Amino acid sequence: MTLRAPELEFDPCDELAALCKAGGDPLRLNVLRVLSNDSFGVLELAQIFAIGQSGMSHHLKVLAQADLVATRREGNAIFYRRALPNGRLHAALLDDIDELPLPADVQARIATVHQQRATVSRDFFARMASNFQAQQDLIAGLPQYRDSLLALLDALHFAPSASAVEIGPGDGAFLPELAQRFAQVTALDNSPAMLELASQRCAAEGLDNVELKLADALQDAPVTADCVVLNMVLHHFAAPAEAFRKLADLVAPGGSLLLSELCSHDQSWAREACGDLWLGFEQEDLAHWATAAGLTPGESLYIGLKNGFQIQLRHFAKPDAHSAFSLRQERNR
Repeated sequence: MTLRAPELEFDPCDELAALCKAGGDPLRLNVLRVLSNDSFGVLELAQIFAIGQSGMSHHLKVLAQADLVATRREGNAIFYRRALPNGRLHAALLDDIDELPLPADVQARIATVHQQRATVSRDFFARMASNFQAQQDLIAGLPQYRDSLLALLDALHFAPSASAVEIGPGDGAFLPELAQRFAQVTALDNSPAMLELASQRCAAEGLDNVELKLADALQDAPVTADCVVLNMVLHHFAAPAEAFRKLADLVAPGGSLLLSELCSHDQSWAREACGDLWLGFEQEDLAHWATAAGLTPGESLYIGLKNGFQIQLRHFAKPDAHSAFSLRQERNR
């Protein structure tokens, strides 16, 4: 007679016990707080909390076992982000965590990590300005998605008096299209070398309604516009989720944010070859970040490329004052 091992019944208390255990450590709670608007690798988190990598790996394992964090592979590295709430206790825990202030030293080390990421990106564009188009074409050059992006843009029917801002215009290849469609266009870039390329294109094509500004769009850009455009730029930002909030501030009420980006991929060579900080993005993450920034996800187009990459063209709308008021009332009911 063959003896069978007794079947273990699922006990919902096991999940609650794992969640309570994971939330029972101050450092792990602070990790969840830090991951509220960003994702970090284990080495970055170890730097932020000034502990060893092995210790941080243990804490992340406990959080992962409780489904409090999710992982995403970026080439050879694994990045951690907060998992979406699953149950009332999980949601309440995150709500309470978000009310807690981060220690000043932790905030300072987060800023250091972001600065390290940004420096990598700026150094790349300073080195590669003369070969910008060739680098872009390795993955997704503008000609591969220009027509689809213009179709999405034209479907929004902006008024003749509307204004536009392009963040990170590169060599300015999309500026002539914007100049035809908007009364005033502002191009913002924090790379003098790239802005010089855009300036040369504007001069060659006589784009008199385009103003070029050397500025960091997330820190010192006082301009707002009816349409804010980013073409293959978000994956160069140090903190994409935080960037969405800053970019939303640049969109005038009733305006739009148009985003061209790569879908998530595993081609880690893009970091060295193209200066990418992030290997594309999940569609759900972009929608979540936009919603958190007060934007409403709109139309989306997806373009598959022969080289295996996929481009996502996304529209996010900013409610006007009346719509925003109505939305707040609806949420408060």
